[in-house]
Amino acid sequence: MYVELLAERLDLSASTVSFHLKKLEEAGLVYSVKEQYYIVYHLNPDILKSTLHDLIKVDDVDTNVQEKREENYRNNVISSFFKYGKLKSIPVQLKKKKIVLEEIAKNFEYGKTYSEKEVNLIIADIHDDFCTIRRDMVSEKILTRENGYYTLCKNNE
Repeated sequence: MYVELLAERLDLSASTVSFHLKKLEEAGLVYSVKEQYYIVYHLNPDILKSTLHDLIKVDDVDTNVQEKREENYRNNVISSFFKYGKLKSIPVQLKKKKIVLEEIAKNFEYGKTYSEKEVNLIIADIHDDFCTIRRDMVSEKILTRENGYYTLCKNNE
């Protein structure tokens, strides 16, 4: 259909329809063909036949770029909040706090059971507020607590 016909059928202004058709064309959902005085828009059957999986599939190159961004972000957070192996302050933002807690978790061995006193001593070497950090590590499932003893969760080996 051409813009004016779509505008009439949708009860919208031609400029609004034209604006949105351009966006749909950029996304590949429609394509346009000039026919005499009009630009006629058609649905792109290739896109409409695609599965959702095909549409949202991420290429390996995109995955590598995203992983690199995340690694850079993580390194920036660590360098911002740690100085000489000591935590300067506990981040307020949850994403940053989780990164900091995961960095602290590197001081624990997977498979080893720690008493609360041992956990406190390890964390106290990094930051004075060991109670808050210990509690946050348990709530973020970085450490598990059972009968007063702590172990590092498997995903934080």
